[in-house]
Amino acid sequence: MPILFPPPLQAGQRVAIVAPARKVPPADLAGALETLAGWGLEVVLGASIGAESHQFAGDDDLRRRDFQQQLDDPSIRAIFCARGGYGTARIVDGLDFERFAQSPKWVAGFSDVTVLNCHLLRRGFASLHSPVPVLFNQPGGEEALESLRRALFGVPDAGLGAPAHPLNRPGTATGALVGGNLSLLHTLTGTGSQAGFAGRILFLEDLDEYLYHIDRMLLHLHRSGQLAGLAGLVVGHFSQMHDNAVPFGHTALEIINNYARLYDFPVGYGFAVGHEADNRALVVGRNVTLTVDASGSRLRY
Repeated sequence: MPILFPPPLQAGQRVAIVAPARKVPPADLAGALETLAGWGLEVVLGASIGAESHQFAGDDDLRRRDFQQQLDDPSIRAIFCARGGYGTARIVDGLDFERFAQSPKWVAGFSDVTVLNCHLLRRGFASLHSPVPVLFNQPGGEEALESLRRALFGVPDAGLGAPAHPLNRPGTATGALVGGNLSLLHTLTGTGSQAGFAGRILFLEDLDEYLYHIDRMLLHLHRSGQLAGLAGLVVGHFSQMHDNAVPFGHTALEIINNYARLYDFPVGYGFAVGHEADNRALVVGRNVTLTVDASGSRLRY
């Protein structure tokens, strides 16, 4: 299936910020509003911003209707998911992409937004795995934010590199980018949002998980055959991992290596992708070349 890419943004266009998952106070978006205005964009805040239903940004119906409104509005040229958390999977099956398909627009975010990244890719649309507005101005995130601006406005980008890592497996592979948060990729298995990995470059990241959970999820991807056809694997941040009183015995990266070494595709560790300040934007669905050698790893567009 060919992948459709939204046109680059232009100064003066309208973009929306919505909250498909956890609640977001409007004050938390002040920095993002300033940044986006500085990029020459007019920002619309969706009805889910400031809404509250326990942990969620309003109930499922409100969040779905808000997202649908931005999908259907032809004047909105990009949709930023304000933050992650949990909740996007609860609304995704109720979204209608018919009008969106007539005029695709960028959908951007990460973490819980992996649901949308994969849901769109399965339907043939590219999207952005990228910093979310509540994190736009955190210290150390300047290069990540600039990578998002370049992706949105179609500024040429050489790609992303990572230093040499002892677990790297050398090699070169080309394929479309797919992936995101490991917990969400595991959750999407067998659903209408599962994106195929075969022939593609898979990237992974996660946060706040027990080490045995990481093993269990990767075991499931292995046993279900999802790792077998990979062209290559890119490993990002695995942050704030937890262990039990009786240690699991392996770090998160060692666990990934335990499964990756069962295959022969190239693997690069240490990419700036995930739940750290330096979370570079990746275009999900874009063809890239992964090169892993003694000097490190590189993703080139």
